[in-house]
Amino acid sequence: MKGFRSLKLSLRFILPLAVVLGVLAYSVVPLVDKLTMRWFVRDMDMRSQLIANTLHDPLAELIGLGNKARINSLLLRAIQDERLLALGYCSDEGTLLYRTPTFPKSISCAAATDDSKAASQILQLPEGAVHVTRHHIIPETGTKGDLILVHDTSFIERRSADTRKYIIGLFVVLGVVTSLVTVFVAHLSWRGWMEGVRAMLKGEGLLKPFTAQGVDSELQPLVGDLKTLMRSMEAERRLADDSTITWSPDTLRKLLHKQLTGEKIIVVSNREPYIHSKIDAGDIEVHRPASGLVTAVEPVMRACSGTWIAHGSGNADRDTVDTNDRVMVPPHQPEYNLRRIWLTQEEEKGYYYGFSNEGFWPLCHNAHVRPVFRTSDWEQYVAINQRFADAVVTEADTDNPVVLVQDYHFALLPEMIRRVLPKATIITFWHIPWPNPESFGICPWRHELLKGMLGSTILGFHTPYHCKNFLETVDRYLETRIEHESSTISRRGQLTMVESYPISIQWPPPWQGTLPPVEQTYGEILSTLGLPTGHLLGIGVDRMDYTKGILERFNAVERMFELHPELVGHFTFIQIAAPSRSALEEYQAFEARLHALEKRINSRFTCGGIPAIILKAEHHEPDQVNRYYRAAQVCMVTSLHDGMNLVAKEYVASRDDERGVLILSQFTGAANELYEALIVNPYHVEQTAEALYQGLTMPEYEQQERMRSMRAQVRDFNVYRWAGRMLLDAARVRQREKLATRIGRES
Repeated sequence: MKGFRSLKLSLRFILPLAVVLGVLAYSVVPLVDKLTMRWFVRDMDMRSQLIANTLHDPLAELIGLGNKARINSLLLRAIQDERLLALGYCSDEGTLLYRTPTFPKSISCAAATDDSKAASQILQLPEGAVHVTRHHIIPETGTKGDLILVHDTSFIERRSADTRKYIIGLFVVLGVVTSLVTVFVAHLSWRGWMEGVRAMLKGEGLLKPFTAQGVDSELQPLVGDLKTLMRSMEAERRLADDSTITWSPDTLRKLLHKQLTGEKIIVVSNREPYIHSKIDAGDIEVHRPASGLVTAVEPVMRACSGTWIAHGSGNADRDTVDTNDRVMVPPHQPEYNLRRIWLTQEEEKGYYYGFSNEGFWPLCHNAHVRPVFRTSDWEQYVAINQRFADAVVTEADTDNPVVLVQDYHFALLPEMIRRVLPKATIITFWHIPWPNPESFGICPWRHELLKGMLGSTILGFHTPYHCKNFLETVDRYLETRIEHESSTISRRGQLTMVESYPISIQWPPPWQGTLPPVEQTYGEILSTLGLPTGHLLGIGVDRMDYTKGILERFNAVERMFELHPELVGHFTFIQIAAPSRSALEEYQAFEARLHALEKRINSRFTCGGIPAIILKAEHHEPDQVNRYYRAAQVCMVTSLHDGMNLVAKEYVASRDDERGVLILSQFTGAANELYEALIVNPYHVEQTAEALYQGLTMPEYEQQERMRSMRAQVRDFNVYRWAGRMLLDAARVRQREKLATRIGRES
């Protein structure tokens, strides 16, 4: 009786497995046959093309001479290949002029050269299946026609039959081995697992049957991790990988309420999302700064609510805050708090202009500008990081807030927050590249910076390459335990997960459905600039920064005019360059060089009063920039080194007409996502110039195909998905830590 039950148990495993494998084999064999046929046909197409190319010149010469004997001899020598059955030559009128003796009589010139059919086809003849291709021969004199190549395909059926046998045999062996292993494992563990399931159903826990054996302590952490992993995988499946999900503000709000129990977010950045400034009449105006960070993070804050802590840099910022230095933003539809931190000129000079932008910025960008490190700047950097950390503690409602630290201005901040709020979930996102260990070693305070960053729960970069650089840098300079497989760093009991989170922009764009058609915008921009109807436009949008490749861009425009002078007077490149860090000598020198280069190029290529380049070195609001995006046939992003560069994605989002061409530097993070852009090396002037010409002359159908694909990428991987991935990871870490705390108390 026991043996009968064992047999029944085995059959319960084996029979379904056999049925599944049988159905799978039945389904796979026809697919493999089709795939094999496609491979062989493609192989014979390539062989036919090679033979035709080899025969073309001698055959064309002999046909021109009319030497029939030598033509037949040439064709006979060519069919010595065992698979090439026959060759023939048909005139344009459909007459078979030359052929080898093996040429099938059932193949007529009309059938083989019918333009309504493909140049490559499989024909079923009484003698068997053959592969027929035709290739046009154009002799200098004589009759034009087609070379007909006939391949024997009988070998395909023989090999397909062998393949079917191998596949069926593989599934039989796989079924037998899998059945044996399954039955063995099932019999080995069935009794213990059944007791565990019964205990779980009774509410006693899955591990109770093993407790008496003393293995509870060994299995408990594993089961806890498995449960956490399953929950996070399920959440990711439902909220991220489900193709029916549209990532939006509502999606983020639901995620926060479900995964993080409605936590409000605290964002910390140097640049504030809204700046209040006094204008001439004494009134106060509000504008958003030219910042990729603000472009990306501000929509997330509007979706999640909470508090944004930033440096108040506007000359009317103090006039608009309450007694706690807070102001609700956006101005016309308040959705979150902006908490401003005040800096003196000396503090700003040391912390921001000094250490952050004369030291850290060129160091991380591998720029051809030497980083400058001063002890006084470092001291200000430490003090300001501490001031922001104190503000985070003040703004936190609980002892375990979710804090999003933004960028290189606050490398020390995570550890400072961790000291006061050890339960906090700190997500640090690094918006700029991370250098290799050798380059980072230049910094005198490298150990302090790395320790500060490792106070983060999650540390995010734009690309896996930057993550790899960071892991190698930590490995070089600190005593830690690094798990490269899981991309985690453990230091003094603190675990930091290092992940790539490619940042993006808001989708749908906030202006969607509110702007006039592209053609109308194009006409308005031409009119504003005093340019003629139909004039071609290019656009570049950057801060006035030496890492953005603006000089290289201007040089490429100049070279394009040199190579294609027919475009002089018909194309103008517009560069919007918002002033940035103009107090620094390097930036002043860069701006002077840029203006000088613009003047020189315009002196060479201005035609009929139409300039080659228009440099707008002033701030433009997002809606103004968007109008230029929609009017320009080409957008150039030629950064010499960049984290992501959201200008590329903004241009793609603006083109709801699915037109326009994006020229993108290979040294941007966006180049890893927007493959349909024209990718260039900005240091290679001729390559960039030719890409610009290609963009200006690209057919509309190709523009549409490229733009449609890039728009789908930006839509599906928008900023809400970027934030959602980080918050999901944060929720997983918080669940794991709660579980570990509970297990610690129980033990």
